[in-house]
Amino acid sequence: ALNVNEIAAETKRPEDVIGLHFFSPANVMRLLEIVRGEKTSKSVVASSMSIAKRIGKIAAVVGVCPGFVGNRILAQRQREANKLILEGALPWDIDDALFDFGFPMGPFAMSDLAGLDIGWSKETSKGETLRDVLCEAGRLGQKSGKGFYLYDENRVKSPDPEVEAIIRDFAEARQIRLRDISKEEILERCLYPMINEGFKILDEGMAIRASDIDIVWINGYGWPVYEGGPMFYGSLVGFDKVLDWLNRMEKELGPEFAPSPYLEKVVKENINIFA
Repeated sequence: ALNVNEIAAETKRPEDVIGLHFFSPANVMRLLEIVRGEKTSKSVVASSMSIAKRIGKIAAVVGVCPGFVGNRILAQRQREANKLILEGALPWDIDDALFDFGFPMGPFAMSDLAGLDIGWSKETSKGETLRDVLCEAGRLGQKSGKGFYLYDENRVKSPDPEVEAIIRDFAEARQIRLRDISKEEILERCLYPMINEGFKILDEGMAIRASDIDIVWINGYGWPVYEGGPMFYGSLVGFDKVLDWLNRMEKELGPEFAPSPYLEKVVKENINIFA
């Protein structure tokens, strides 16, 4: 993400600098992240909110940080999804679990749609990641007729045994033991770190309210409305349960699962984050 503070620092009027993060395709997606800098004036924020309303967007004010709010949380889901396929879950297992939860598509179908070669270089690729191997094999996503999935002439996807074999060969070469992974574990691994990241965002002041995070994810990333967004969903699950799970995962899998201090405080003091 562009650093609005760095841009503002190069101007003589940093109070007038603000970021408007549209979502692709901008003529369809209703979400607009309004990125306020450290010195952005309240009047500029208000004007930006007014512009958003006038052009039919749903706006959420966010702070300056890598990925802003939406993509920062998305990175947590993507990281765990990529780890899960090297632990035993197949791409379509993960996508199906998230589709059944209510998302319009899962992370691997989304990657195929965007193109696996975004940010990938044929000249420098050394087969170090699974994506490298897929791209080196010409599996670039929907546009090449195959990526994580196989596509017919109408771009209808189907699971591909060749990808399953690639994953198993990749894991075997690195002495990774694959195991059976349940749908419940897939959802926990993909969704609970997102909730934890939401608490970190609130603690850092990168979002004003928990509901703003939910608005971003419902309107920009297809979180099912009936599940309320990641923060509301966390309250349905129980923040105490999410915290216990994170503590357990931190011991088993490492520091990526370290709970947010704010989440710990919310559970300990029984704070209503939506009040």
